[in-house]
Amino acid sequence: MIIAIPRETVPGERRIALVAESVKRLVGKKHEVVIERGAGSGAECSDEELQAAGARIEPSVEALYSGADLLLKIQPPDAAEVERLKPDSVLVSLAYPLAQPGLAREVAKRRVTLLAVDMIPRTTLAQMMDVLSSQATIAGYRAVLLAAEALPKLFPMLMTAAGTIPPAKVLVLGAGVAGLQAIATARRLGAVVEAYDVRRVVKEQVESLGARFVNIDIEDAAGAGGYAKELGEEAKKRQAEVLAAHVAKSDVVITTAQVPGRRAPLLLPADMVRRMKSGSVVVDIAAEQGGNCELTRAGERVRTETGVTIIGEKNLPSQLSVHASAMYSRNMEKLLAHVTDKDGALVLDVADEIVKGMLITRGGEVVHPAVADVAMREG
Repeated sequence: MIIAIPRETVPGERRIALVAESVKRLVGKKHEVVIERGAGSGAECSDEELQAAGARIEPSVEALYSGADLLLKIQPPDAAEVERLKPDSVLVSLAYPLAQPGLAREVAKRRVTLLAVDMIPRTTLAQMMDVLSSQATIAGYRAVLLAAEALPKLFPMLMTAAGTIPPAKVLVLGAGVAGLQAIATARRLGAVVEAYDVRRVVKEQVESLGARFVNIDIEDAAGAGGYAKELGEEAKKRQAEVLAAHVAKSDVVITTAQVPGRRAPLLLPADMVRRMKSGSVVVDIAAEQGGNCELTRAGERVRTETGVTIIGEKNLPSQLSVHASAMYSRNMEKLLAHVTDKDGALVLDVADEIVKGMLITRGGEVVHPAVADVAMREG
């Protein structure tokens, strides 16, 4: 099978879908790996390194697309990339089909099979292929570093000849993969950390990292697949009342709550931000999905009239492109091993839970029921 890796075209995207160590293993399994010239430059992965691992470096993007049996990407394809897709080939990438059903329709028109890696179910078997978790780990870590850089205070407690410096107070909202990594990183830097999540099941994980779990007497909102379900109106009101007090005393608030295929839930309304101390920092990991903070501007860093810095930078994993690429690449290796037979041929068995979850288009049609329903309503 010819596996092709194009250069990512989204502005600011520095990752590559396969790194050299993965290329070497895939070539060892008799796959041919073709990579567009310069595709790994943003992740410190040179053409020479990739070529030494067994890849063929292709200077022509048109030739790369036209020769691919399977195309591996990170970002969803833009209109020009969709037009380049070879009929009856397979595209494996992030696609967000519940939020962007139009892309699924366009890919289907090209008779391309789309495997959306953001739709991989969060099961034990699928853990090694879960790109959302691997990249959320990077985002949670990076968010804390951004906060520490922007905060005009030290994170750790220091006892000096000039007196004792108290530790920074950090509040993490959402204790999924990104949130737990943010907690761990803030604790390593010496901050006093609190965390809140609507799913009570994560309380033990939060406390195991040395943070205090904020208890709010409302319904447990644990949903399917490890995600949270939406709260009722009374629960939302009670949640806001309790969180307001914790937000007001925090030096840093890191928000991580996201819902697949929907706008990120609003956790920090403007009035809550106004109660924070001047110099405080909010890092909104969900900025690209609409933001957990009402005042977030996606892709920007702003300072409010009351002196609070709100960081809404996009694509945090790309800012640490070397390890983000390595983790994504390993996810892709495991995924390809799962959907190919011993001879390296692609096998997409719809009875398989993982394939069923991520198979969006096939044979010129949108075949994923939930995506097809959204596409029909919006088409």
